[in-house]
Amino acid sequence: MLIDTTLREGEQLYAAYFTWEEKAAILEGLAVLGVEEIEVGYAGQEGLRRLLRLARRAAPGARLSVWCPCRAQDALLALDCGADVVHMGLPASDRHRDSRLHLSRGELLRRLESVLRELEDHGRATLSLGLEDVSSADPDYSLALAREARSMGVSRVRLADTLGSLAPEDMAGLMRRFRAELDCAVAVHCHDDFGMATANAVTALLNGADQADASLLGIGERAGVAALEELAAWLGVRAPERLRRAYDLSILPGLCSLVSRVVDVAVPRTKAVVGRDIFAVESGLHAHGVARDPSLFEPFSPEIVSARRVLALGKKSGRAAVRQGLSSLGLRLPDELLPWLVRLVRRESESLGRPLSDEEFAALAGGR
Repeated sequence: MLIDTTLREGEQLYAAYFTWEEKAAILEGLAVLGVEEIEVGYAGQEGLRRLLRLARRAAPGARLSVWCPCRAQDALLALDCGADVVHMGLPASDRHRDSRLHLSRGELLRRLESVLRELEDHGRATLSLGLEDVSSADPDYSLALAREARSMGVSRVRLADTLGSLAPEDMAGLMRRFRAELDCAVAVHCHDDFGMATANAVTALLNGADQADASLLGIGERAGVAALEELAAWLGVRAPERLRRAYDLSILPGLCSLVSRVVDVAVPRTKAVVGRDIFAVESGLHAHGVARDPSLFEPFSPEIVSARRVLALGKKSGRAAVRQGLSSLGLRLPDELLPWLVRLVRRESESLGRPLSDEEFAALAGGR
């Protein structure tokens, strides 16, 4: 269901470099998470054979894939290094084909056929074809490429929204059309230039995609791609039963923290799934509701992602929250003094510019 591409697409992030020790730690974390496929690198990459051996040890349960351009020599190199899946990229849009390869549509189709013929005796069931910039391409021509690739043994077609320009509605239509025409696996590679990569990946899965690419913290070229932690959490907690997967989400905060340090990408405290404050509550109505029934405001419990719930008192707290705070600390206060304490908590919090600690709240409550 998930193809992690942190070590391939993710390392294409500007100024991102992973050491061998960091790659091993990421691979081990992905194995704990339970990712089904890991795209470990690209053909021609220095140390690819060693990297595949490392991945085989660190994540023995995952399929290992390698990216390459649509050239037979590169695909054969990836296979020789030990890849389970060779993913060949091919530009589907006219502008990419014209600007990069200087080929006509017919010439590109013939190149694809030639490459696949060369690979016929080399485990063609391991081949995946990626249609690059398919969101800007003629869908009829893209389908022609996909059908020809399938007829010659390609086992998966991966659709790349290279510019991140699709909205979920567009992705739904694109996926339904390809799904209806192909009898092989279909995957997506969604970029995040307009902040819709994860939503597009979810939409693709809901509309028939077999797999979706993602990276930890969504790192990759430019704005990156779909975020692995968000997709894994949705698939593990909220997806329809037919898509539900038993991922071990408890590994995600630590794994994302590792990647954050290595590539110098900060994790916002409100970051979906792994942000440190996504289970922290201060506002009155919210705090009251969470105290009564956490599921009223939380789509999943904090324990699932190794987090903890924080109900803090501060400038936005009301009587119910303050009363709950007193109870949680084993403190008692006459009801007629509660408004006084609420005013005191709000004033002190505003002065400090943050919620109060338990010790600060207890000192206020005991100072009457």
